[in-house]
Amino acid sequence: MRRRSPTSVSSELMEKGGGKNQHNRLCLLASLSAFFWIFLLYFHFVVLAGSAVNESVKLDPAPINPESKTPGFVTYDRLPDNPVKSSHSGSTSEIIPSNVTPSSIETTRLETTSTSSQKIEKFPFTRALRTVENKSDPCGGRYIYVHDLPSRFNEDMLKECRSLSLWTNMCKFTTDAGMGPPLENVEGVFSNTGWYATNQFAVDVIFSNRMKQYECLTNDSSVAAAIFVPFYAGFDIARYLWGHNVSRRDAASLDLVEWLMKRPEWGIMQGRDHFLVAGRITWDFRRLTDEESDWGNKLLFLPAAKNMSMLVVESSPWNANDFGIPYPTYFHPAKDADVFIWQDRMRKLERKWLFSFAGAPRPDNPKSIRGQIIDQCKKSEMGKLLECDFGESKCHSPSSIMQMFQSSLFCLQPQGDSYTRRSAFDSMLAGCIPVFFHPGSAYTQYTWHLPKNYTTYSVFIPEDDIRKRNVSIEERLSQISPEQVKILRENVINLIPSLIYADPRSKLETLKDAFDVAVQAVIDKVTRLRKNIIEGRTEYDNFVEENSWKYALLEEGQREVGGHEWDPFFSKPKDGNADSGGSSAEAAKNSWKNERRGQS
Repeated sequence: MRRRSPTSVSSELMEKGGGKNQHNRLCLLASLSAFFWIFLLYFHFVVLAGSAVNESVKLDPAPINPESKTPGFVTYDRLPDNPVKSSHSGSTSEIIPSNVTPSSIETTRLETTSTSSQKIEKFPFTRALRTVENKSDPCGGRYIYVHDLPSRFNEDMLKECRSLSLWTNMCKFTTDAGMGPPLENVEGVFSNTGWYATNQFAVDVIFSNRMKQYECLTNDSSVAAAIFVPFYAGFDIARYLWGHNVSRRDAASLDLVEWLMKRPEWGIMQGRDHFLVAGRITWDFRRLTDEESDWGNKLLFLPAAKNMSMLVVESSPWNANDFGIPYPTYFHPAKDADVFIWQDRMRKLERKWLFSFAGAPRPDNPKSIRGQIIDQCKKSEMGKLLECDFGESKCHSPSSIMQMFQSSLFCLQPQGDSYTRRSAFDSMLAGCIPVFFHPGSAYTQYTWHLPKNYTTYSVFIPEDDIRKRNVSIEERLSQISPEQVKILRENVINLIPSLIYADPRSKLETLKDAFDVAVQAVIDKVTRLRKNIIEGRTEYDNFVEENSWKYALLEEGQREVGGHEWDPFFSKPKDGNADSGGSSAEAAKNSWKNERRGQS
């Protein structure tokens, strides 16, 4: 018998079972092909997408606890210092380990195919942060989204302008985009254009109208570096400060907060990227109790409002949610050339007075040093006094005030009815070197607009030097050399652009005015907060809100405050009522009394 070869046996077997085996092989090949394409699509759409910016970021709420007393730059539980890096972009700004979730931030989760099968989180403000990377976009990282508020929160107040003050007809002061009527230059004190009879409490309208000219407005809130709320908070409370109950005083603020919290933009950071402006001192918005006799409303104590940044002409040294911006002056230039001409003119002026003071005594305030300052002005042959306490005073004449400031080397700026006074900005506009007696009058207030080193543009004489030691102001100022006076005056004149509000109907070409400086500061603040959330860190160590005034004075890289030479100036009363129940509320009331006196 002839033995079959192996190949013939194999061929025979294949022929017998060929139909069944061929079918199995085709199924195997089809399965492998399907698996390959599924893996390829998964890698493309999931893994690669994880390292790119999600261009369709949805406005999902991020439940930051609005009841928290933590300041705006501490909004989450402590995260590790080394967030996970994206393997594609090398960035540390987008993702963190899925097992480390900020307690106050809800984010969109994406899965990865890494060996550890970790999940990563995307923050809803990532797209806004990424805009700065587009070098061809001049607005990258600078976009502002403006809420379209119902007119009851702003424009309707202007229609009822006679109700904005008991003693002042605010209708004329709300004209010309909030600048008031133009000033005549009869005595040649002003420039020929750009000067207006601006009310010191008109910043609400001026700022909102300037915002309309901002070059980087957007209708897409997902790319916004910050969100503006055009609520006329100052005008609102001005209507009801006298003769109205607390419910009436609080109504618009509560209405506003309710409206904002329903908006998807609010949910992204629970309002910590929102800001608004009030052209009044902070104490008008810090009522501690619901007693009818207590002053102001409680806007700045509302849990939701604590998350926002409120720009006021005088801020609280003990709270973290308000920031000082300059009082408006009479000068609102429409173009750069108007500013340059004015600065050159201030440099060339002959100043015959060593120092001057425009103001009235405060006999009802035993701590005030105004009486002693007035006495020194009267006795000095080198000092000029413009008294403001009797009837038709020249203090209410912008021309008289500016003329005196332009004739003085130094302008005395003691506390007003509260820490601050508009006169400080009027005097610097005139190229007059300000002399402050309390750090809360400027140095801790306007940290966005004034240099940290106050000795470069001003003179500081502590109140106690006048009150207890009877130091001679004339003698102290005479000790400053002419060369140093020239340097100080030049620095003051160079500050002028950042201390004035340009004409809201136009925009300066290259100069940054007070509005520009404030908006950029808000953007910087929100950007730092967002980056800190992503990086899992706080801006400061062991933050204490009562020491808020100290943090803006820290140098770059410092993260904690300690004792300060100005601590005695900012010690709160033991009863803790400095916010609205104590001297601060009295200061606010006195401010209104002074306004009434000025109109009588």
